[in-house]
Amino acid sequence: MKKIRGYFSREWVIYIFLIGVTLLIISKLMYLQIIDASELSARAATLKDNSQTMVSQRGMIADAQGNILAKSVTAKDIYADPKSLKKALQKSEPNITDDKITQKTQEIAQKLAEILGKDPKDILELILKDLSWVSLARQVDLAKAKQIDDLKIPGIGFTDTYKRVYPTGAMASSIMGIVNNAGDGVEGIEYAYNAELKGEKVLKPQNTSQNTGQTTPESTDIQSGYNLTLTLDSTIQHIVEQELDKIMTESTPQRAVILAMDPMTGKILGMASRPAFDPNDYRATDARDRKNLAISMIYEPGSTFKVITGAAALEENVVNADTLFSDPGYLNVGSRKITNWDSDQKAHGNISFADGLELSSNVVLAQVGKALGKDSFYTYLKSFGFGSKTKVDIAGEEQGLLVEKNMVKDIELATMSFGQANLVTPIQLLTAISAVANGGTLLQPYIVDKITNNKNELLVQNQPRVVREVISKTTSNSLTNILVDVVDKGTGSRAKIPGIKVAGKTGTAQKIDLNTGRYSDTDYIVSFVGYAPADNPCIAVLVVEDTPHGQVIQGGTLAGPHVKTVIENALQYYGIPVAASTPSNLSDLSRLSTPSKKENAPSKPSTPSRTPGQGEVLVPDLTGLTIRQAGEKLGKLDLHYHFQGSGLAAKQNPPPGSIVNQGDTIEVIFGGDNK
Repeated sequence: MKKIRGYFSREWVIYIFLIGVTLLIISKLMYLQIIDASELSARAATLKDNSQTMVSQRGMIADAQGNILAKSVTAKDIYADPKSLKKALQKSEPNITDDKITQKTQEIAQKLAEILGKDPKDILELILKDLSWVSLARQVDLAKAKQIDDLKIPGIGFTDTYKRVYPTGAMASSIMGIVNNAGDGVEGIEYAYNAELKGEKVLKPQNTSQNTGQTTPESTDIQSGYNLTLTLDSTIQHIVEQELDKIMTESTPQRAVILAMDPMTGKILGMASRPAFDPNDYRATDARDRKNLAISMIYEPGSTFKVITGAAALEENVVNADTLFSDPGYLNVGSRKITNWDSDQKAHGNISFADGLELSSNVVLAQVGKALGKDSFYTYLKSFGFGSKTKVDIAGEEQGLLVEKNMVKDIELATMSFGQANLVTPIQLLTAISAVANGGTLLQPYIVDKITNNKNELLVQNQPRVVREVISKTTSNSLTNILVDVVDKGTGSRAKIPGIKVAGKTGTAQKIDLNTGRYSDTDYIVSFVGYAPADNPCIAVLVVEDTPHGQVIQGGTLAGPHVKTVIENALQYYGIPVAASTPSNLSDLSRLSTPSKKENAPSKPSTPSRTPGQGEVLVPDLTGLTIRQAGEKLGKLDLHYHFQGSGLAAKQNPPPGSIVNQGDTIEVIFGGDNK
């Protein structure tokens, strides 16, 4: 019996021990899953974010000339361990009071807030929490992180991460889009090419054997993303942005768009809209202000659409340039009366189709639409791409809106013929007009020229893509000649450039009054579209202004001069002489893949006021540099810039030799002689 009792005693000891261990494990699990759950979840989420951010350094985005538009730089996430901080303060002085601990904690919060640019109350609330981990700030510049590290505050820690920076600031911001804290692109090119920029989409180098004599094996290291080179040219983009700023100052529209394309290839050369935003601080803006209106704004185009109606009618041999129409200033269609913009001034009488376009006659184009017929008209509308997305490689494109064909009666056909009823986007319209300009080929617009890896090996080279042939070269030439007369003799005279044939068309469309559902007598969308040199165009430009103000609200008056400025400056940039003595016929002009520019001597070395510290840079001397050269130099230093004027750099602020932080903005005024 003694042996049996001993056996059972030992057995119960083991049972009790196991039960105790089990209870301890259960207690710990309850603490972790219930009591400490929120803290652990927060830490896990942040560790996950950090892991995702550090997996791939996002690739760079550069313009056609190699200027950096977006890049990722090393940064720090800053966190605190409030419990460790409190213990450290308690140990710092014997018999320290709670009031003293509170005072010191407030002082710490104040110091951190001053460096991070946050409210001290928010920082204090975080570091007073009864937790072992709280996030204080994400993607902090290294210079600021070092300031905090130098304070030697117990319980403050750092983790490595990357921060997306845009050296050009607001320039091309709606094209670039934004990147969130997790390192994912959520708008614009950053979203459209997110997988490539993160290196998640595996791409193989192309034709590497031609450069090295042997085939380079595909790299399995995708710790850094691929780099994008755009068709966008910073010089033309600067011109576009500058004209938009003038528009917003002079006519104060609700919004405005300028889009520039190479009509022979579909390459986007410049694209911007207002309102704009700074992607370096996108949280300070409303999401509506971040829209790329060049691809998302839908509107009734007005008389710029007469180019499309005219192209269809010429192609179908319904009219020719000399076909006569009666224009007494009005046209009765059923119970509706159609009038011209100048009907209160004069009746045009019997005029040709070409004259009707020159004078932007609604009456003539309504008759052309009727002669063309609904079925043929819709065939060309869809062939030119209206009612469908162009599939440009930027996120956020809208597809516009065509009235259902079975709903179209005589009055709708008439109004659609001169640009009312149907809704288009700027990129749809300029893509269609480019087909008229280039000989009749509809091309898919695109903005990413190529993709390379961190070894500068070519992975993807985009090429012009033909969507379809929409009109013949004969029709294209005939219509271009008419559009040249629109500029030389008609409503587009403010876009005339001495020595250069410019083809163009004005547009002034009434907006729908949302209160009455009728067309407004006061609110308009004005526009102008043009391309040059007309015989072999290298640039096509569209300007759209929504609800502008001024004494004369017309597309030719308000938008025409800005199209002229963009085209004129672009032609000079391409090396095409623009002067009264220049021959107008430039049909022998070859395609210009790289603009010809005079290279200037390098800027003078700057004498620093002191040695730059970590996160600081020396401001270079930009005097005498072109816009492209100055932008490239500042971009390489991770400096933002704001340019004014044209020509060569004449003034800058801060001056050469100054020490500034990376990410600061340098103001540069151009106005020097560039001859």
